[in-house]
Amino acid sequence: QVRLVESGGGSVQPGGSLRLSCTISGRILRLYAIGWFRQAPGNEREVVSCVSGDGKTTSYIDSVKGRFIVSRDNVKDTAYLQMDSLKPEDTAVYYCAVRLLASPSMCTLTPGYEYWGQGTQVNVSS
Repeated sequence: QVRLVESGGGSVQPGGSLRLSCTISGRILRLYAIGWFRQAPGNEREVVSCVSGDGKTTSYIDSVKGRFIVSRDNVKDTAYLQMDSLKPEDTAVYYCAVRLLASPSMCTLTPGYEYWGQGTQVNVSS
């Protein structure tokens, strides 16, 4: 059974920073892609970023480019989302998810992620 646990959420003022972590356990290959998603109240869940199995490929939605950095540590089976210059519109529950792709150097912002964590709340307000 695959289990994902997010942590690192909290409340910050606009312009602040948070680092989210996603720890993965269970019988899953270390070559899976990891995606970060978020869902604000009243909104649909949206993808934010992804990182490939080998950590060499990343992708971001336009609204977070230059502010968020995704990474992973395959020794620790943990992914990270460093969020800087946070804005009130970043307020949401953030989720991580995994999926297997054809190549460990691929990641995708498209649907199809298979296993999900329970989410961690991020609040950005003054």
